[in-house]
Formats: sequence, structure tokens, C-alpha cells
Amino acid sequence: MSLVSIGTVAFDSIETPFGKVDKVIGGACTYISLAASYFTDDLNIVSVVGDDFPQSELDFLASKGIDLQGLEIKKGEKTFFWAGKYYDNMNQRDTLVTELNVLEHFDPKLPEAYQDCKYLMLGNLTPEIQYSVIKQLKNRPKLIVMDTMNFWMDIAIDALKKVIAEVDVLTINDEEARQLSGEHALITAAKKILQMGPKYLIIKKGEHGALLFDKDNMFYAPAMPLAKVFDPTGAGDTFAGGFIGYLAKTDDISFENMKRAIIYGSTLASFCVEEFSIARLKNLTQNEINERSQQFCDLVRFDLPK
Repeated sequence: MSLVSIGTVAFDSIETPFGKVDKVIGGACTYISLAASYFTDDLNIVSVVGDDFPQSELDFLASKGIDLQGLEIKKGEKTFFWAGKYYDNMNQRDTLVTELNVLEHFDPKLPEAYQDCKYLMLGNLTPEIQYSVIKQLKNRPKLIVMDTMNFWMDIAIDALKKVIAEVDVLTINDEEARQLSGEHALITAAKKILQMGPKYLIIKKGEHGALLFDKDNMFYAPAMPLAKVFDPTGAGDTFAGGFIGYLAKTDDISFENMKRAIIYGSTLASFCVEEFSIARLKNLTQNEINERSQQFCDLVRFDLPK
């Protein structure tokens, strides 16, 4: 089923305890669409880059079945650039450089071919842009999933709540859930956030897994214990891409199927962190995905004594 993703296609420079890479490919839309490509081939992206973005990388995205009609290339301008440094616990990072470049005046326009999309993934961007994309669609998608961050809670909370009221699924991390709700206990926080409009809430807990809520149910998925995490950049976006990609493949948005989608999203994210940038996502096989997904299930499978 047709899936449209909106977000950044970018350059990243990343330093972790395991090494350093300069000006590699990144961006929310990149990770989302690559992860989703392992489940569905009806993929469309809306983003913007400068003419410094390599044609070879655009060709690679296209080779994964990703339609690039909605990717604007601005001549004479530079692609969005972010640089960051991670520390030993990998949950702590410093942003060293942020250059908005083409993103500073990004005003996305959805191609006509994208108008009838069934699934919409709103990657982390300004709430105003996310809202404008929803309102450009002539027909409401079957499912709208939204990612955001604490930065927008700090500077644009009213605009953010306006978008949240329009979406079906909100994905945020545990600290963002606490900030948005004003509650410390995540179950209480989830109840307050669901009252803001979304039918479902996903709270990402990094190396501690993820929680899925609707008004009546709760589900917890563990994270895969890994020997080494080389680069957590893009893990959350990869999770979102795997999640919505699986839902688009199965065309089933029940709570039970979202539980499966959480596992597949977590599976893709666990691969993403094993190498820098999108390197690991470029060469996955279906067997690898299936085997690790089974490992996720085995982590929590047990029998109670009778």
C-alpha cells in the first residue's frame, strides 16, 4: 500500500567511542524509507537537498523502490548538515554543528501522484510543516504516524499540539512523553497524551525497548541486546520506518498487528546501530530480518507453571 514519508535527507558527521565518519548520508526520511523498503515497494518521499547531494545516493534510493518525485533539489544550495558526538553510554550526545541550509526555507509540495497515499509518515520537522502536509492531502490516509522531539515542545508547543490532534499514531521517547504530558509515570503520561488526539502512542525507550498504548491496551517490546552499538543515529527513524512499512505491507492497523509492527521496527533499528550511517541498512537480507525478529520473540517467550 502506498506510503509517503516526509522528513530530512541530509549529511551527518558522527563521532562515537567506536570511530568517526565525516559527511555520510543521514536524515529522518532516508532512514524511514530505507527501513520501510524491506516491507513494501510503494514508497514515496517528500524532502529537499542541495545540488551537493551525490547522484549515486539518489540512484541507490531509487533502486530500493523509493519514488523521488517529491525530493526537491535546489541548485546552488547546500544540503542540511548535522554533526554530533556520542559518549560511552551512547544515550548521551552533543550536537556540534547544525546547518539548516536548504531546510531553512523548506516548503514541501506533494506531487499529484502522492495524493492518494494510504499511509503517511511525518518525520521530525517543524510542526508547521507537518501540519501543512496533512492539509495538502485531498483524502485522509488510512493511517498518519508522526514523530517529533523535545525541541518543538520547548519552542512551538501550541503548533505541536495542533498537529498531534490530527494524527493517528505519535512516536516519542520517554523523556519527551514526560515533558509533553507533565507526568513522570509513563502510563499516566500516555493517558494524558492520548487525550490530545492520537489513537495510539509509542514511547521509545532506546536500549530498553518500546511501549505501545491505546486507550484500553498496553504492549511492551524489549530491545535486542547487542555486543556493540557503533552509531545510534537514525535508530528511532529506522524503527518508525520498519513500523509503518510493516503496517503498509499487511494493511492491518489493529492493535494486535501494531504489536508485530513494533517488533519489526525494533528489528530494523537493531541492525541500524551496528554500523555508521545507513551502511547496515543497505545490505540486509530477508533471512537476517526474519531470524532477528524471531530472536525478539524468543526474548520474552516462556511458560508459566501450571
